[in-house]
Amino acid sequence: MKTRMNYRQANPAVFDMMLQLETTVQSLGIDKTLYKLIKIRASQLNGCAFCIDMHAKELHSAGEQLERILLLTAWREVPIYSDKERAALELTEYLTRLSESGFPEEVYERVRAQFSEAEIAALIMAVNVINGWNRLGVATGMYPGCFL
Repeated sequence: MKTRMNYRQANPAVFDMMLQLETTVQSLGIDKTLYKLIKIRASQLNGCAFCIDMHAKELHSAGEQLERILLLTAWREVPIYSDKERAALELTEYLTRLSESGFPEEVYERVRAQFSEAEIAALIMAVNVINGWNRLGVATGMYPGCFL
């Protein structure tokens, strides 16, 4: 398997810009486990194998139960995610698939029941950033281990 291109080498400013966004989002106070769940779920929806692999491994290495990582695609069907995690995962799905269904008021209300407006703004940016990483990864043909 071969990547289409290495965007990091082709235009280092793109990688630097994404890293700045990532660093900013990490400083907004989002729970680290929740942020990784958001990253994995968005990456699953976008089909970014590189990001799914990287963030699942990071989360597992940080002590997360394998069951919670493996069942993330079916988060609605299992009782192992908190109400906050469920709200954030629903937000992630709607924002990642924005062109399909918009962002319904009832979804916003479920998110608002779990998070403050400042936290919601941070979560929106978290979803934006992982979607940006996913688009870079998928468009350039990145896959797990491609930079080894």
